[in-house]
Amino acid sequence: MPSATSTARLEARISTELHALLKRAAELQGRTMTDFVVLAIREAAQRAIEQAEVICLSLADQECFAQALLSPPEPTPALGRAFARRRKLLNA
Repeated sequence: MPSATSTARLEARISTELHALLKRAAELQGRTMTDFVVLAIREAAQRAIEQAEVICLSLADQECFAQALLSPPEPTPALGRAFARRRKLLNA
């Protein structure tokens, strides 16, 4: 027995020019307008999330990051005090 898929409705007011553009693009891909729009907004959403969550580093930055992980600097006195306060708070 197939499981029911939950859906939600999305509505948007767009210009007639944009509507015509979307319709033409959908036709060129052999899709319905709904399929075309859903795919386009899914891809745009995934790109937006990736851009916000994925950090891209240059090769030099990658090497600097790896070196910091492999040979971390000695903690500063302020960091030592912060860790001590954290330990005290967690043990209380």
